[in-house]
Amino acid sequence: MKLSIGIVGLPNVGKSTLFKALTKQEVNVANYPFATIDPNVGVVAVPDRRLDTLAEMSDSKKKIPAVVEFYDIAGLVKNAYQGEGLGNQFLANIRETNAIVQVVRCFESSEIIHVENGVDPVRDIDIINTELIFKDLETTTKRLGSLEKEARTGDKQKIRELEVLRKIKSVLETGNLIVNLEDVKTEPIVKELGFLTAKPQIYLLNGDSEDIKPELREKIKSLNADFVVENLSASVDLSELIRKSYEVLGLISFFTTGEDETRAWTVEKGTKAPQAAGTIHTDFEKNFIRLEVVEYLKLVEAGAWVNARQKGWIRLEGKDYLVEDGDVVVVRHG
Repeated sequence: MKLSIGIVGLPNVGKSTLFKALTKQEVNVANYPFATIDPNVGVVAVPDRRLDTLAEMSDSKKKIPAVVEFYDIAGLVKNAYQGEGLGNQFLANIRETNAIVQVVRCFESSEIIHVENGVDPVRDIDIINTELIFKDLETTTKRLGSLEKEARTGDKQKIRELEVLRKIKSVLETGNLIVNLEDVKTEPIVKELGFLTAKPQIYLLNGDSEDIKPELREKIKSLNADFVVENLSASVDLSELIRKSYEVLGLISFFTTGEDETRAWTVEKGTKAPQAAGTIHTDFEKNFIRLEVVEYLKLVEAGAWVNARQKGWIRLEGKDYLVEDGDVVVVRHG
């Protein structure tokens, strides 16, 4: 699977600076709102030393990392859902992403204007989440109209979907996020409609650790979310943001390695061997026989696949095996 992350935030909080640093792409970073007119999409390699070590060990011709797609959209402002600013029209571009990174400005600076005329991270988080909530309410209301008619036919699935959407509407109307609704957030219709507040959020706090006040930490904790602190005016360390993204989404990496290529693959934790094999090639899932598996550290200790086999460290696993982070595999298939 491919990991994709939407970047949201107020104008001038560091979104485009983050995007530029992550992707090394030249994007329009200007000191005024609405500098970003079209969504910028960048593909970023996931930093993983294990991939480098395996590629060197196998003397691979190619090294292919797992990747993350970052979607950077125009800055949102208060009342974006009513047509203020440009960000609202681009929210549809992040409906398909797995998660959202909300960039929050925590540093003071007289040189960089703040669209709300002052730095207040807790207020800014509320503004952005309110805009996401209103966008989801718009989606819910639109779908409820047709769903109420469909449910009258007695279709059990449509009746269930109607129940779910009514519950979601009442939750959104009280200013809460769908992601904290454990009983409905996994419902198929939630995924189908691409609700923005159903996505896990990571708050990227733009500033230094001393800029992060206790009330901001409490605010994020109350949202059941996580955060990373990054001074975007300095060099950006991508690894912590990627690690958090994998963590909140329950993702792991496994590897294939050989002379031709060493490659990292991303799957959800708890993925069974045939489905993991299917990420390499769809035929591998269909014609799956077994998996040859060795732990990354064991393979590195052995120095080569053939040595690991001689030591008896390579295991044969069947269809019920749950692939683990760091597994190095060979797929046997028909």
